[in-house]
Amino acid sequence: GDILDDYLRTDGVWILTRNKQFYKTNNEKECAEKCEAERNFNCRAFLFTRKILQCLTLAENAKMTVMFNSTDAVLYEKKIYLLQCKRGIGKDYRGMEAKTRRGIPCQKWAEKTPHNPNYTPEKHPNAGLDENYCRNPDGDESGPWCYTTDPDTRFDYCNIPECEVGCIQCNGEDYHGEVSRTESGLECQRWDAQEPHMHGFTQKHFPEKDLKMNYCRNPDGELRPWCFTTSPTKRWEYCNIPRCATHQAVSARGSQCLSGKGEVYRGRIAITESGTACQHWNTQFPHRHGWKPDRYPCKGLEENYCRNPDGEKRPWCYTINSSVRWEYCAIPHCGGTELEIAGMNVPVQVPLSEECYRGKGQSYRGTASITVSGKKCQAWNSMFPHRHEKTPERFPNADLRENYCRNPDGDNSPWCFTTDPSTTWEYCNLKRCDDHTQE
Repeated sequence: GDILDDYLRTDGVWILTRNKQFYKTNNEKECAEKCEAERNFNCRAFLFTRKILQCLTLAENAKMTVMFNSTDAVLYEKKIYLLQCKRGIGKDYRGMEAKTRRGIPCQKWAEKTPHNPNYTPEKHPNAGLDENYCRNPDGDESGPWCYTTDPDTRFDYCNIPECEVGCIQCNGEDYHGEVSRTESGLECQRWDAQEPHMHGFTQKHFPEKDLKMNYCRNPDGELRPWCFTTSPTKRWEYCNIPRCATHQAVSARGSQCLSGKGEVYRGRIAITESGTACQHWNTQFPHRHGWKPDRYPCKGLEENYCRNPDGEKRPWCYTINSSVRWEYCAIPHCGGTELEIAGMNVPVQVPLSEECYRGKGQSYRGTASITVSGKKCQAWNSMFPHRHEKTPERFPNADLRENYCRNPDGDNSPWCFTTDPSTTWEYCNLKRCDDHTQE
């Protein structure tokens, strides 16, 4: 595979480190090769700056030093040094556990007191004998160990958890395994905890998503299971769970009519409710998007058929009109006549959300959930990605349902928190009603 697959990439950050080497390289891959070949120290990470094509190989990673913003820099950290669990007997374990299973601090591998070691960094340069971290240089069947700082105990084993394995089908929405560490080795935060990260993904709000303990889950249709981390500086991260070798068969038939929100609709309607043809899912023109069929193998993103991969109110598609990014589709409801379901040419009445508000919109009870700039609204009962106090419990008369636009605080017009972490809130894409017409 790609040499960069062994690294965790973080854009726009820089870390302070004393031990580093400067190189001139053309790209990140060349910089990674310098890190692999570094002989002045144990290279745990590298920094690459795009503008001046400068490569810095580093002896430390972000877990060991201070990190701050730097627009042009990209940090690549070796995943093996971030992983806090062991695979098999842990011969390749390079985590930072430095105490025995009984809690005794480890002796540094390079020191000779209180115990004179047989295994030293000089004798075993490739065994990762850094500082006093637990390691397994001799392939001990019982796993990583260290010399201890207790004169009466020469060595003891360390309590390193196993890297749990399992596999996911599709995007892991149905994953119920017990992996509880992220792909960089960070421990997951419990779903019923609000520290260090506040969020709305609780068992109460998502009872069907199996949000128990701190196990990796995919409650919101992400690419794969994830979790909030116990690191205050890393809000969330994907979990490293392999895809199952035997791919789950997707129902070829699915539903040919609309039931619920139409997430299982697999019909062949490919035109929006305004009569505009749909853009093919596997193309990026005229609209660039992330709903690629190969990334979401079980969402039925075939041809340019209307689908609902993200839990919208009903099936939709991107349009071939460059000025209209996406629109809902008119799908016949299940339980209609055979002609309605099979013919598809029968006019279908699709209930539209209220598109206007009166006064300041405090009485607005429509289902619009898109802001003026096209961003999707965050659910009112969720604290992700924005923490807030406008909850259904605090404003019981404001009808704060789902992620619908509302005006609970007497603002100028209906608004919502957005699902874009960089934009806390925006007014909604709604017009004021013509009062005379409304009456």
